[in-house]
Amino acid sequence: MTPLGDSFHVFDTTLRDGAQREGISYSVNDKLAVARLLDSLGVGFIEGGWPGAMPKDTEFFARAAAGELTLKHAQLVAFGSTRKAGVKVTEDAQVRALLDAQTPVVTLVAKSDRRHIERALRTDVAENCAMVRDTVAFLVGEGRRVFLDAEHFFDGFAFDPDTALRVLESAVEGGADVVVLCDTNGGQLPLGLAETVADVVARTGFRVGIHCQDDTSCAVANTVAAVQAGATHVQCTANGYGERAGNADLFAVVGNLVTKLGLQVLPTESLAELTRVSHALAEIANIAPDTHQAYVGSSAFAHKAGLHASAIKVDPELYNHIDPDTVGNDMRVLVTEMAGRASLELKGREFGIDLTRRPEALTNVVRKVKELEAGGWSFEAADASLELLLKAELSDLDAPPFVLESYRVVLDHHQDGTIVSEATVKVHVAGERVIATAEGNGPVHALDAALRKALLPHLSWLDAVELNDYKVRILTDQHGTDAVTRVLVESTDGEREWTTVGVHGNIVEASWLALCDALVHKALRISPSPA
Repeated sequence: MTPLGDSFHVFDTTLRDGAQREGISYSVNDKLAVARLLDSLGVGFIEGGWPGAMPKDTEFFARAAAGELTLKHAQLVAFGSTRKAGVKVTEDAQVRALLDAQTPVVTLVAKSDRRHIERALRTDVAENCAMVRDTVAFLVGEGRRVFLDAEHFFDGFAFDPDTALRVLESAVEGGADVVVLCDTNGGQLPLGLAETVADVVARTGFRVGIHCQDDTSCAVANTVAAVQAGATHVQCTANGYGERAGNADLFAVVGNLVTKLGLQVLPTESLAELTRVSHALAEIANIAPDTHQAYVGSSAFAHKAGLHASAIKVDPELYNHIDPDTVGNDMRVLVTEMAGRASLELKGREFGIDLTRRPEALTNVVRKVKELEAGGWSFEAADASLELLLKAELSDLDAPPFVLESYRVVLDHHQDGTIVSEATVKVHVAGERVIATAEGNGPVHALDAALRKALLPHLSWLDAVELNDYKVRILTDQHGTDAVTRVLVESTDGEREWTTVGVHGNIVEASWLALCDALVHKALRISPSPA
C-alpha cells in the first residue's frame, strides 16, 4: 500500500478532548510525553490543547515552541474558538492566544446547530457565520492552516440543514482546509451518519472530516462509516479517552482503516507499534489498559473455548480476524473449565512441552484442570501455576527449592490501635531445617517476609524476586468463614513477570499456595527441567 500522505489525515486529540475524561489530569510533562509517543506512531496531527483558556495548555505550547518537543511526523495543532459575537477578530484575546501558540495548524470550534447559535451564543446565524469566516481568514492570513470543528453538526443538520451548511461554507470561504462534522452528543448510528456525510460531500464538494463521541458505543463504527462515505480526516483519541463515554479510539480506527479498508493511513512500520503505544499512553494517563480493547487489548486474541482452540491448532487464522503480530499483539490460549485437549496442547507449546506424545497424561491434565476450576481455581490469568501443574503431571518437575514443615501467623492488636502481624515458618531447604520469624503490616506480608528470611541465605536469586500485585476474590455466595478465597499473586524479577494462583477456605493458606508457586516457578526458570 502506498502511504496516503496529506490526502488522508489521522488527527489525534488525546491532549485536548481525551484529557476531558473523568480521572485524567495530565501534567505538562505528561503532555509532552504523550505527544512524543503519538508522533512516533506517525499520526499526522496532534491537537495539544486550548491555549489562553487552560494555563497548562498555554505552558505546553510555550515549551514546545521553545524546543522541548521535536516532531518527526506530526504537526502540532492549537485548538480554540472563533471570535466572540460583536468583537473584532484582531481584538479578540482568545484568537490572539492561538497565534501566540506558534503552531502551524489551528482548529477552530464553531456552532453549527441553529438552536445552539440562538440559545447558547445568543446571536443570529448571520453573525455566527461572520465569526467563522472572519476568524478563519485572519488566521490563514497569519500563515496558519485552519480546520473547522462544526460542533453539533449532525443534530444541527437534522434540525436545519441550511444553517449547518452555511457554517461550513463560511469556513471554506475564509480559507479552511477541512470542515469536520462533529457528533458532539455522540448520539448517531452508523447508517444515518454515513448518509449525512455522503449528502454533505455531494452537496458541497468540501474536504470533510469526522469527530465522534461514543455515547452509543458507535464512535469507531461511525468514524469508519464516515470514511466510507467520503470523509478523509478522522479525529480520534488514544484508547478512546474522552468526556462521558469517550471518543473514537485511535487504535481501533487505524486498525480498521488499514486492515479492513486497505488505507495506508500511518507509516508502514507503525501498525506493529499500536499495542505498545496504546499501553504506554495508558500508563501516562494512570489508567489500566483495557484488556478487551479491540486490536491492542491483551485479550483481543485470547481464546478460551475448546472449540476455538481445536480450530486454531489447525490454522490460527480460523479464529483470528487478523494476524496479531500485525498490530504488535499476541495470540493467547486460555486454560479454564472450558478447555479441551487442543487448548492444553497449544498451551503446552507455549511452555515448550509437547503433550501430543503423551495422550494419557494429556487426558489426566484436562481432567485435573476441570476439577480444580470447578473448585474455584483459575488458570487463565495464572500461567505460571498452570505450567507447574503440567510439569508435575508429566513428572518433569524437579524437587521444589524448599519444603514446608509448618507455619504460624498471629495478629497483635495494641492499645494504641496499631495492628501487627507476626509469622513464623519452619522449612527444609538445602538439606537444613530453618526457622524464621518476621513481622508485617498484614498476615500475608508477614508470612512472605518470614519465608524470605528463611530462604534468602540458601537461594541467592530470591533477593531479585518482588511481589508486583496481590488480588483476593471471594468465590462463593456463602458468608463468613465458609467462603472460598482465590488469591492471584503477580511476581517479577525485574526482567519478566509471572502470575500464580492459590485457592483455599483460609485466605492465608490461599496466599501461601500462590507465594510458594511463585518461588518454585522462578527456580524452574533458573534450572529448567527437560520438557
